[in-house]
Amino acid sequence: MGNGADYILKLKPWSLSAFLTAFLAVVFAATMQEVLASFGATLYFAAFFPAILMASLLGGVPAGIFAAVLAIPIVWWAFMPPIFEFNPLTPEDYDSFAIFVLCSSLLICFSHLYREALAIRMKFPGESDLTGRLPN
Repeated sequence: MGNGADYILKLKPWSLSAFLTAFLAVVFAATMQEVLASFGATLYFAAFFPAILMASLLGGVPAGIFAAVLAIPIVWWAFMPPIFEFNPLTPEDYDSFAIFVLCSSLLICFSHLYREALAIRMKFPGESDLTGRLPN
């Protein structure tokens, strides 16, 4: 198995470094969202999906959940009008949050499945497929 799998599985879930990775990913996503907003983009969560994916792949499910939960108040405060204020949410805002939570949950679940598949693949590196047959 290549170095990519070793790198993805290097951080252990619930470790401080996994949560730090998730925090840094969210900070980077907020910076990128600010750049997108300066160009007039109104997709509030656009930059946060890759951050949640990377946090989940590198740090596991707890880091992905941490990144998603951290993104919600950041978007509400910094990117939804009026900017830098917590105001009551409109029905459209609730819809945006619900879609974000659903998509983030899917990203976190798929990342978890991918990490598990990599761990299995590293245990049995000689097998070519799920049937258990060795390559010819």
